[in-house]
Amino acid sequence: MTFRARLRRALVRIRQRVPPGLRTLLGLLLVAGGTVGFLPVLGFWMIPLGVLVIGLDVKPAMRRRRAWRGGGGGPGGGAGKGPGR
Repeated sequence: MTFRARLRRALVRIRQRVPPGLRTLLGLLLVAGGTVGFLPVLGFWMIPLGVLVIGLDVKPAMRRRRAWRGGGGGPGGGAGKGPGR
């Protein structure tokens, strides 16, 4: 099993078993622990993993916010909106 497949599998397990608020806290703790990566147990590998765990909650939150505001899902941000339109 490749590293990428293991990482994907771990992120799926985290998404299914850990509640959203706790996932964000877990991600922040991983990033904070990664900043002291020179210590024996903690490592710099924790920073990207923490960012990925936080990213599990950021994408759905951005989609919900965009839907709530009524913005379009395209790159332009919606029909008729934006400068010059």
